[in-house]
Amino acid sequence: MKQRTLRLAATGARIATGAAVAAACVLGVGAAVAAPWPDVQNKPAATTVTPVPGDATIVCNGAFRALGRDSSQADLLVSAAAPTLRVDARDHETTTTELAMPGVLGGEGAQSITAAVAGRTAPLISASESVTLDDEDLRGYAAAPCREAEMRSWLVGGDGSTGSSDVILLSNPADVPSTVELNVYGAQRRTTTKIVPPKTQITLTLASVVGAEPRPVIEVVAAGAPVRAALQSAHVRTLEAVGVDVQDGLGGAQRSLRLLGAHSQPISEGDDSTGIVLRLLAPQEDATATVRVRGADGTVGSDEYAVELTAATPTEVSLTGMGAGAHDIEIDATAPVVAAARQTSRADGREDFAWMLPAPPLTGTVPFSVPGGPSATLYLSNAEDSTVTVTLEGVDERVVELRANGVEQVALQPGEHLLSSDGAVRAAVGLLGDAAIAGWPLWAPPATQQPIIVRP
Repeated sequence: MKQRTLRLAATGARIATGAAVAAACVLGVGAAVAAPWPDVQNKPAATTVTPVPGDATIVCNGAFRALGRDSSQADLLVSAAAPTLRVDARDHETTTTELAMPGVLGGEGAQSITAAVAGRTAPLISASESVTLDDEDLRGYAAAPCREAEMRSWLVGGDGSTGSSDVILLSNPADVPSTVELNVYGAQRRTTTKIVPPKTQITLTLASVVGAEPRPVIEVVAAGAPVRAALQSAHVRTLEAVGVDVQDGLGGAQRSLRLLGAHSQPISEGDDSTGIVLRLLAPQEDATATVRVRGADGTVGSDEYAVELTAATPTEVSLTGMGAGAHDIEIDATAPVVAAARQTSRADGREDFAWMLPAPPLTGTVPFSVPGGPSATLYLSNAEDSTVTVTLEGVDERVVELRANGVEQVALQPGEHLLSSDGAVRAAVGLLGDAAIAGWPLWAPPATQQPIIVRP
């Protein structure tokens, strides 16, 4: 009887203990439900790395070509003049490689220039070419920077109609061939494919690529090796030569573009003809481009244009009603566009022209070279919403404070320059004389390495 009592007591104790544990579990679960759950996040591992800079290579175009000087060989290209070349590499060691120029009689000067990296410091190299022509078929001033080769660029300029003698230059500084596709936008779409051998510059007449298209835009796409694409233009009006130009390729289409220092020169006082023609293209889709013009000295202009763009069809707009002087052109579009502005300089019955391209935002240090010739001006525009300090070193030394969205003009001497800023700015070089004009935006140096985010 005693054993049974003990067994019953033990069983009762186990039941009581189990009930207590069950109650505790219920209370614990209830408290866990009421309490906030831990925040579980799965953040991917990532790190920011700045690549080690490499050697910097830029390409110079060389001789200015003349087309059609021999009536028995209308397509014969000859060298009209070798440009004056200026190279500024500071203390970096440079190597020059001549590029073959097949199909150009007497052609010379096409070359690639490579500056070696020193330790982990990117080489700051710049160069420019300039030429003055005064022949019956070629007359005017042309200048351009030497630039790096790219896999894709746009040529927004040129004219395939009668009176124009424009040629496309494709330079391949690499050790392997490049296959280049030229996609033409105009009244008709067409495509031309060319092989550019290594260490070679080939020349194509613009008319052979675009036909008689008066306002072509050409997309240049390279495979195998990057190429430098450029356009040499010359125009004749009623047997009189009226200008020459060398124009670079520009980057991809964007919704917002800024062209700095476009020169307006009305034919007479009160004339609406300013000599500025804006060419635009929306490559992929229809767009509305709002074009605003203001003085490059900061004066606000009242001119505003709404331009309707049909996809894949270039459009030109003559800018009117502006006074003489330099102007900044602002383009904001509902879809990505490419654009360039043709500007004119006149004096004593003579005329010259040049295409100005959009200026990209720049940060850090940018080297640039100013060639000899007409008076040169640096056009600056603040791309920030706060004040930016711009420092200019070289043959011209100056510190410029640019207020938010502010602009400034700086007179330049020929020679080497370094531009640095503590924020994003846009900049362009303009050269202007009597019936002599040239200009281009400043681009980031070829060896610039931007930080990249690396994820496993």
